[in-house]
Amino acid sequence: MAEDEQTGDADNADDPADTDGRPALADQRDVESVYQPAEDSDLLARAAYEQVGEGDRVLDVGTGSGYVAATMGEAGADAVGVDVNPLACRQARENSVWVVRGNLLEPFRDGIFDLVTFNPPYLPTPKEKEWDDWMEHALSGGEDGRRLVDPFLASVGRVLAPDGAALLLVSSLTDPDAVCEYGREHGLTSARVASEKHPYEELSVLRFTQE
Repeated sequence: MAEDEQTGDADNADDPADTDGRPALADQRDVESVYQPAEDSDLLARAAYEQVGEGDRVLDVGTGSGYVAATMGEAGADAVGVDVNPLACRQARENSVWVVRGNLLEPFRDGIFDLVTFNPPYLPTPKEKEWDDWMEHALSGGEDGRRLVDPFLASVGRVLAPDGAALLLVSSLTDPDAVCEYGREHGLTSARVASEKHPYEELSVLRFTQE
């Protein structure tokens, strides 16, 4: 599937250093440096489980601990994860997920996946409030919450099989209508396949297919 099985050494990499000496965001929030499964992960995993079949070739982008990839594997799919965070790659491997270290879809050949899933960092975050560490990369969606959503939609069609689809987790905070419109501009048709309301947002899973 991948052009290179591994890009970088997960065992020797640390969080990005912040030059002003601030402690890592993970330390500030007393959490790990790898995003752990939460309500958004569970919603995407349940939607993906219903979409895949035995032997499907599937990819989980930004896999983190590997939770969504592992769920698709339980459904019989041939699952692989990808993450830019070497600490996430290590943890996913420890959870028995085959994982590639890389940025979004770059490591993979054209037209090979039946399903691609992505739970992106989607919290709208002003630049002056961002922290340069791995947990920030997992949470911050930039000014409009679509820092990685737009690049994903612009390129996911390349790796999809002819009848393939992508499942994208979005929040009401990131303007789902704008996300769907951006997908249309890149030849993708969208439909909402799952949703869940929470106190401060509504989470949705959007299914994108090529027109």
